[in-house]
Amino acid sequence: MRALSYQKYGNPEKVLDVVEVSTPEPKPNEVLVKVYATTINDYDWSLVNGRPYLYRLMFGFWKPKNSTLGIELAGFIVKIGSEVKLFKEGDEVFGDISDYGFGSYAEFCCINEKAILKKPDYLSMKEAASIPHAAGLALQAFKQIGGLKQDQKILINGAGGGVGYFAFQLAKRFGCKISGVDSAEKIEVLKHIGYDRLIDYKKENFTQNGEKYDFILDCKTNKPVYSYLRSLSPGGKYITIGGKIQGILGAYLLGKIISLFSNKKMEVLALKPNDGITEVLELIKEKKIQLQIDGPYRFEEIPRLIQYFGEGKHLGKIVVKING
Repeated sequence: MRALSYQKYGNPEKVLDVVEVSTPEPKPNEVLVKVYATTINDYDWSLVNGRPYLYRLMFGFWKPKNSTLGIELAGFIVKIGSEVKLFKEGDEVFGDISDYGFGSYAEFCCINEKAILKKPDYLSMKEAASIPHAAGLALQAFKQIGGLKQDQKILINGAGGGVGYFAFQLAKRFGCKISGVDSAEKIEVLKHIGYDRLIDYKKENFTQNGEKYDFILDCKTNKPVYSYLRSLSPGGKYITIGGKIQGILGAYLLGKIISLFSNKKMEVLALKPNDGITEVLELIKEKKIQLQIDGPYRFEEIPRLIQYFGEGKHLGKIVVKING
């Protein structure tokens, strides 16, 4: 089978190669999935670059331990392990597999049966692949720290990415007033979906414009961590779901400190893969949430697409077609 492999850290377009490898055999609790679609995520960007260096302590300091990336997939099961109880051969499945490993950048992927869900008939493979990671981050961010309330003032930093699209639609259902931060190019596209205000990050620093928010959802974490506090209303909540590791660690530490003397909250989301996705699926089925897909692209384009993702040029969720 074809798989995308890398043996050293660096620029995705220089260190990633399509190679021929043996199709894996499922262990007793695993299923073998023929991958029809996968996606590009922050994990992939960080792991192929080997930065932040903290990742190297977990995934190989000098070179990567696991040569195949990819944490999201949609496909169908072609073989099951002897102890598998949740699925049968031929089932169409999808999921964020990051709790159990990587490997969706390949024509076939062996993964623990608990890492995936059955794909609803009303979703295509590319649609299903685009949902679990981004939707899970958005949904859990809003629920983890007490949930949204009617008519709150919200800011989404990274409005044009996969998480941003889901987060906007979830918040809009509560009648919230929502501001989005992204590049000028994405803002032109985002204007039509209903943001109350859009901020070009190159022209305006949202932490310095004097505006206060009840909730800041940060997909970038690219500002000095203390600066977020001045943008929060009394009792306001800030949560980061990704971005620069120094910012994430700073938000975690500062959040612990300010909880001792302030009613403002700062938290870092620890994602529980696929948790709450059935709730999102119902909203999609009822056409209360629309999907925004960048692609689908060809398998061979993944190295370029990871670089494209890292440069923040994508709009919505980047989807790659593997088979079919």
